[in-house]
Amino acid sequence: MSDDHIVKSYDEELHIINDAIVQMGSLTESLLEDSMNAITKMDKDSVSKIVESDKKINKFRSSIDEQIMTLLVKRSPVAIDLRLAISTLKISQDLERIGDLAKGNAKKILPLPEDDLPPEMLNSMRRLGEAVQKQIKLSLDSYLERSTEKAIQVVKDDEQVNDLTKISIKEVLDFLAKDKKNLEFATNLLFVSKNLERAGDHITRIAENVYYLISGDYPKKNK
Repeated sequence: MSDDHIVKSYDEELHIINDAIVQMGSLTESLLEDSMNAITKMDKDSVSKIVESDKKINKFRSSIDEQIMTLLVKRSPVAIDLRLAISTLKISQDLERIGDLAKGNAKKILPLPEDDLPPEMLNSMRRLGEAVQKQIKLSLDSYLERSTEKAIQVVKDDEQVNDLTKISIKEVLDFLAKDKKNLEFATNLLFVSKNLERAGDHITRIAENVYYLISGDYPKKNK
């Protein structure tokens, strides 16, 4: 086998892995949006579709892990390609966790009433969800464009997600305070708020790994 053929095959393998991450990211972004729509519209009929979408994300994760392990065993990647392999492994892990959290959130609405929840509470949750959706879009753009600037912006935006989480939790606790019979509903909604915050944390880690992929280092955090 010629050296040119080996290089071409190696480049093709990297390209396939890159495409898989892009597809997995797009599917996760859509799943997060579908989950938020289900929550804010109390669309319980969409939960089964969300569960199925999460299974597809899990399959992407398994496939990407296998491809990268095969690449590492068969090849001796140079520094930048080794960074791609390491970063991709970590990014796929975080995408899978975001999918799990989005699926879990959608399932939390099943026992909730469809029209008795305070609109202020749902609006605060909607704002939190929109911030997280904006965050994941920017993190995926940073990967596609190999943009350290966008990756840094995602890290900075995590503070806003944390602030909106506190507001959302306060609204849920106010809902509980009005009637202790709301305990089960409030507990589910608290999980939704915290899961969105956790999704934001995973998205931040994706951005940090994109930054590492590009620069060979992780972004410095403000103390």
